[in-house]
Parts: sequence; structure tokens; C-alpha cells
Amino acid sequence: MSKPVKIGDRLVGTGQPVFVIAEIGINHNGDLAVAKKLIDMAKDAGCDAVKFQKRTPEKCVPRDQWEKMRETPWGYISYIDYRHKMEFDDLSYGVIADYCKQKGILWSASPWDEDSVDFLDKFNPPFYKIASASLTDDALLLHIKSKNKPIILSTGMSNQEQVDHAVSILGKENLVVLHAVSTYPAELHELNLHVIPAFQQRYGIPIGYSGHEKGVVSSVTAVALGACMVERHITLDRSMWGTDQAASLEKKGLQMLVKEIRNYEKSRGDGVKRILPSEEPIMKKLRRK
Repeated sequence: MSKPVKIGDRLVGTGQPVFVIAEIGINHNGDLAVAKKLIDMAKDAGCDAVKFQKRTPEKCVPRDQWEKMRETPWGYISYIDYRHKMEFDDLSYGVIADYCKQKGILWSASPWDEDSVDFLDKFNPPFYKIASASLTDDALLLHIKSKNKPIILSTGMSNQEQVDHAVSILGKENLVVLHAVSTYPAELHELNLHVIPAFQQRYGIPIGYSGHEKGVVSSVTAVALGACMVERHITLDRSMWGTDQAASLEKKGLQMLVKEIRNYEKSRGDGVKRILPSEEPIMKKLRRK
């Protein structure tokens, strides 16, 4: 059995309750009121944490993309201006931190560049999440590692060699690796959920699942295959503006996800076959010998 990772006051690993992360990401569309509603939604559903994404636009957007124009909720503006409008500042993250503390739910973010790591570090998050897109960014991985916090690594759009390399850089101490497929939404035939037990055998650390498929069955199946952490994008409404909305769970879907994960935890047992006390009267009634 792998050694659990402590995140906040929770242990994450085999035999522990599944740690459920509601990925708000950028589905707030730069609106703090929407972010609060999504935090409420995650808390009410029974999630353990919410997660955002943090970028320094000038470092994350290629220079030749800055002036490209696009339709946005703020009108027809340049891509770099759009990226700035999607980012929360110090004041907003302070509000988020206070609101999550008040609600009793953990929060963190995926930093996409080193400046964003330092920005988030001011708020002392209980963990850092490395997005699949950043898995091959050695400098970023090392900078996150230097903060000495639990790390969650998503592995979408990566081959085995690349995942091995990222794990070797981060080290296995206080690391949770998430199997992921980076299509939005992912088709069922793409999910390859048996990577989860393969990762468990290969790394001997807590393994989870970051799902981008529609529905919740595959995410619950991931838990049955050994995932000790599940992350899913959430939204107030899948028809809202934004690239991640269609692959996100709305309120009822999120509630169903957490409910079915907890139902599986109740039903999985310990693997020892025995006669239950509730079966004894039935056995006496129906068995002849």
C-alpha cells in the first residue's frame, strides 16, 4: 500500500476516502461572483477542494498571438487583453481564500508559469496542481517543487517516458499523479482507465483521475480501479461562454458524482467473503443443509 499524502487535514491514498476536486479553472470568466457560486456548488456537493488556474498572460501567450482579435464577453478585443480579463488579481484571490475558509473547503490553482507560482505562494495554498500542458516544463516543475507543498500532477497528452521524467524531477514524496486525457470532452473509447492501476504498480504512490468526459460513470469507475482522487471541471451552465464549459459538470452532475463515489466506498468492503448477520435468517429459511 502506498504512503498517503496529507493535503490540509486530509490523507489521500489507498484506503482513504476519495479526495474530490472541483475544477473551476477559468469557468468563472473573470467574474468573482460566478467564482463564489461555483465554490458554493462544490461545497454543497461535498467536494474536498476547488481549483483555479493562474497565468501571467505575457509569459503564457506566444507573442505572435497577442494582437489577434477575438469575440469575448467583453467585446471584440485582442487575445492578450482577453487573457488579462480572465485573471484574478491579489484582491480577488484574497477574497477567494477568505471565502473558501469561511465555507470550509480547500482551494488551490494550477500555475502555468513561475511568476504565477510565486503569486499563489503568498496565499499559502495546501497543494499545487501541475496542469497536463505543463508536464514537460522542467523549470516550472522544479520551481513548484521548491515550495515544499504536496503536488498533484496531471498527465494528459503525455506518453509514459514523459510522465516518468516528470515524476523523476518532482520525486515521489508528497506527489499524487492523475491519469488524464486532454480532449474536451473526451470520448469514452479514449479514456484508457486501466492506466490507473498501471500507474499504481509503476510508481507506488497515490494515483487519481482527472476526467474531461461527459457524465459521471467513468469517473466512478476510475475510483473502482483504484483512483484515490478525482478531479472534474464544474460550471454553472454548460452553455456559458468558454472553452471548458462543455466538458464540465453542472450542479446535479457534480452532486451525482460525489454521491456515487461515496456509495462505492460504502459498498467496496474488505474483500473477505463471510456470512453477514443480515443473511443469517435468510440462510436458515432457505438452506436445507
